[in-house]
Amino acid sequence: MNRMKQALAVFLSVLLLTVCAAPAFAAEESSALRFRDDGTFTILHLTDTQDDQYPAHELKPFLEKAIETAKPDLIVFTGDLVEDTRPGDFKDDFGIWEGVSVLGNPDKTIDNAFTAADYVLSIFEESGVPFALTQGNNDYKVSVHNAEWELFYKNYAHCIVNDMSEFSDGIDYRLPIYGSDGSLKLNVYCLDSGRSEIDDVSLDWYKADSDAQKAANGKTIPAFVFQHIPVDEVSRLFTVCDAKDPDGVLVADFGAFRYYKLADTARGFFSTVYHSETGGSKEFAAWKQQGDVIAAFFGHLHQDGYSGTVDGIELSLTYGCEFAKDGPYGMRVITLREDDVTQYDNQSYTYTDGAFSADPDQAPVKTLSQKISMFFDSLFYVIKTMIRKVVSL
Repeated sequence: MNRMKQALAVFLSVLLLTVCAAPAFAAEESSALRFRDDGTFTILHLTDTQDDQYPAHELKPFLEKAIETAKPDLIVFTGDLVEDTRPGDFKDDFGIWEGVSVLGNPDKTIDNAFTAADYVLSIFEESGVPFALTQGNNDYKVSVHNAEWELFYKNYAHCIVNDMSEFSDGIDYRLPIYGSDGSLKLNVYCLDSGRSEIDDVSLDWYKADSDAQKAANGKTIPAFVFQHIPVDEVSRLFTVCDAKDPDGVLVADFGAFRYYKLADTARGFFSTVYHSETGGSKEFAAWKQQGDVIAAFFGHLHQDGYSGTVDGIELSLTYGCEFAKDGPYGMRVITLREDDVTQYDNQSYTYTDGAFSADPDQAPVKTLSQKISMFFDSLFYVIKTMIRKVVSL
């Protein structure tokens, strides 16, 4: 009898553990990013709202329309949720000054930053779509430390930010996307370039994680990278051209004036020629060394929406949506196929009059005001570069 009781007790204990554990396993399974039954997975890339506690009137309709149009399985926002401080905002009801910063009052600055961020993240949350974020340079300028940002992100049930780089000051993590058979199909690395480049500790974390993925899966798993500031290799998507070339734009370039256009390997619209100050980045070299990254997506430049391939890796810049600045504004939609994730659709969209339209492969003709704006942006870059060189002497 005692043995029967003992056996019954063991059976009931196992049964109880199984029942209690089932919801946890179910929750883990249900929270995983997976391809749809039709074999597709769609990522919506948004970036650079760069707003304050008085959001632009057009921001909410823009974000809601982006989600409605893309119908994504994952939203990735690549930084600059908030603006620190800058004059020139005519798109809300509270004066012409844009920014959350209050001079001499860091507590109020932090409150303003979280108010501005909540406006955006609440829209993502209400959509029910899982969303991830990376840090932008302006997110570093508003008295909020990364540990505080990460705690703030955890207020949103559908936010899947989860810093994995234990010894780095950045917020770096990997999001696995699984196929219908449960196998790992793609890794999405969300990296912190908010301080202008990935630091060595974050880079070491990426390489170690990439190696671990190879070991665990017995093969190289294709990967995407999302981050705020582009790698220097984006500069290789531009080429000097003749003044008579219809796609050429006159640019002040290191003290000289040259005409530039996108290279034959690139497509899209640019308002700023991206320059490399180093000739190449350690990060891009690490991607090539690891052999897993097939594409990388960036924000930061606001008015630029183009893509091109450098050494077999597609590099894409996505339009921002800071309505305090001139457009174009837009989004990027990446659609993956389970049978071959390397053959994905990468489409840039611009937003006009409350609707999104797919950009053509060729760059639209630039208006005179856009050409003038681009020229002065480039001139400012030259002046900034010269000042840096003088200071470093």
